[in-house]
Amino acid sequence: MGGTASTHDRRWWTLGAVCVATFMLLLDITIVNVALPDIQRSLRSSFSDLQWVIDAYALSLAALLLTAGALADLFGRRLVFVVGLGLFTAASLLCGLATSPAFLNVARGLQGVGGAAMFATSLALLAQAFQGPERGTAFGIWGATIGAAVAIGPLVGGALTEGFGWESIFFINIPIGVAAIFVSLRQVAESRDPHATGVDWGGLLTFSLGLFLLVFAFVRGNSQGWGSAQIAGSLVAAAALLVAFVFVERRQERPMFDLSLFRRRAFTGAAIAAFCLSASMFSMFLYLTLYIQNSLGYTPLQAGLRFLPLSLVSFVVAPASGKLSARVPVRALIGGGLVLVAIGLLLMRGLTPHSGWTALLPGFLVAGAGVGMVNPALASTAIGVVEPQRSGMASGISNTFRQVGIATGIAGLGALFQQLLQHKVPEAFARAPERLQQLVDRLPVEAFATGTPPGPVGRSPALRDAYLTAFTGALNDLFLVAAVVAFIGAVLGALLIRGSDFAMAQTQAAPSAAREAEPGAVPTR
Repeated sequence: MGGTASTHDRRWWTLGAVCVATFMLLLDITIVNVALPDIQRSLRSSFSDLQWVIDAYALSLAALLLTAGALADLFGRRLVFVVGLGLFTAASLLCGLATSPAFLNVARGLQGVGGAAMFATSLALLAQAFQGPERGTAFGIWGATIGAAVAIGPLVGGALTEGFGWESIFFINIPIGVAAIFVSLRQVAESRDPHATGVDWGGLLTFSLGLFLLVFAFVRGNSQGWGSAQIAGSLVAAAALLVAFVFVERRQERPMFDLSLFRRRAFTGAAIAAFCLSASMFSMFLYLTLYIQNSLGYTPLQAGLRFLPLSLVSFVVAPASGKLSARVPVRALIGGGLVLVAIGLLLMRGLTPHSGWTALLPGFLVAGAGVGMVNPALASTAIGVVEPQRSGMASGISNTFRQVGIATGIAGLGALFQQLLQHKVPEAFARAPERLQQLVDRLPVEAFATGTPPGPVGRSPALRDAYLTAFTGALNDLFLVAAVVAFIGAVLGALLIRGSDFAMAQTQAAPSAAREAEPGAVPTR
């Protein structure tokens, strides 16, 4: 009885360690969003610099998640998880000490490397520790943790930024990370894939470089010119590298990105849904924050409070969704949740220069419910349609699509946003004095993208209204594009995800479990 109780306790310690790490990972996205305007003023950051604060983190996460999952299967999931925690904690210290946008973005990239190791192993550790109905409960709690990070992040970020400066949003990770390392080393059981092989360096290089060049082109396209040799070359090279990545993976005996998993329609549907959720709702947080703080004039703490309705609804709905996943088809939860996200984004449209933050409130509530429905269902689907021995790879691929969605979503929406402003700013200032029109024409489009009226524009109520007319008009168009992305994810997720893929994974897992039980087999725990 004592051994059973001890094993049971370790399962919940594992859940606690994974949830703390996940909370810290996601907190660093939601906290940073609220602090961006202060970072912009303190480090004199451009709009592109602000995009990279988010994208440097998301890009390194996306680029290395697959390799981290493969390393975890090979060397041990707990080992990779703890190494990731250590690197993330150290990189957080560097972020807080940053004195320039370049320094901060390099440190954010290092954070992403550590985060990749943590994220790639989180669901695999839970899948190894929990079986049967308890797994659904564990995933529900993990989903609630995501909701809690979204809920608390803006509020904590606002309070820390106002009370102690933007640097404190990174310093807070240090004690949390040290505590999580201690618990993981003492309580989390080790697990690995006995059939895992070495690192797929060809896949890592082609995928990482291809994704970086794609995001770089999106972020720099407007300032450099879409027809410039640098941007055109980056796009062509990105396409060539990503095609090469597919060929490399198809030739590998045990690739880090097993393309055969996409023969299972449910896995493909979950990957698309994860990408679309991140590329729509989560990518819009950057632009919502700039609007609430810079355009409406709220402090970081006040902005955090105004994000609270979205966050709290997501937090409440997520555990209920996790429990429902055992009784309701996950396609209904994922498809229905993404439809709610799309509706919420559409409800946020219609902003004018005189709108208050409450114009966003109906959309916040509906989108928050959608996010809470989708997250636990995505987690259970990514792991549930593969054999337990391949859970590390499946977890890595699922989270890769989330981070690729954020990285490309922020970059793509940012490129579109600046293009929209190029057309809307001259229209909005058409009635301004010629002297100011000439001033506006000389300013780069990035000067209008942060939500703060540039130069003398902000000192005149009439000119400020003209600026906000252009800014909110472009923002309204972004809401529409993001809603379309979410709706596409809802349709494809609902069509592709099917219960038979879960049953197939369980059938294939039984012979594998029997082989591991044979004398001389390498244990996975």
